[in-house]
Amino acid sequence: MTFEEILKDLDDRLSKKRMIHTLGVAYTASCLAMRYGCDYDRARLAGLLHDCAKHLSKDEMLKLIRKSGIDINDTEIQNPSLLHAKAGMILAKERYEVSDKEILSAIKCHTTGKPQMSLLEKIIYVADYIEPERNHAQNLSLIRKLAFENIDICLVKILKDTLNHLSKCDKPIDVQTKLTYEYYMNLCERHFKIED
Repeated sequence: MTFEEILKDLDDRLSKKRMIHTLGVAYTASCLAMRYGCDYDRARLAGLLHDCAKHLSKDEMLKLIRKSGIDINDTEIQNPSLLHAKAGMILAKERYEVSDKEILSAIKCHTTGKPQMSLLEKIIYVADYIEPERNHAQNLSLIRKLAFENIDICLVKILKDTLNHLSKCDKPIDVQTKLTYEYYMNLCERHFKIED
């Protein structure tokens, strides 16, 4: 499918609010790709598709994921907002004919991150957090600035703030998010000065 065909299909399926967010992530991913020398078209496509499963119910997502044989953990089952990433990867491949493994992986890990992310995966993770319509996260202006200065330090800040928020709200924390934070915190401590 072409980018325009995917865009039209998503516009028919996603809520207006979700579509505005989706376009914001595609735009922001494109900007970050230009900043860091990542392929612009791949970043834009991954951004466009990152939430392509958001219109599905929890049961529909679980069925799709289980049918594909992908592992899911208890935290993901308890928190459907985590399920959409894996379901989205499957839809991107099966419905939207994406075969690029890195784009699919960027969609799959955009909610929790993962250690040793590729540049494209980092871009989609960060773009989802900082796109122009987002306004609820703490430290957002600092994080937006960091996103264009040092994407690894930006990841650490996002992950730290996410873990703090989830802890304060007493929400379950996916182990992958903790592992990602620890990996990038250790990486950045070895190479950069990190300020709170």
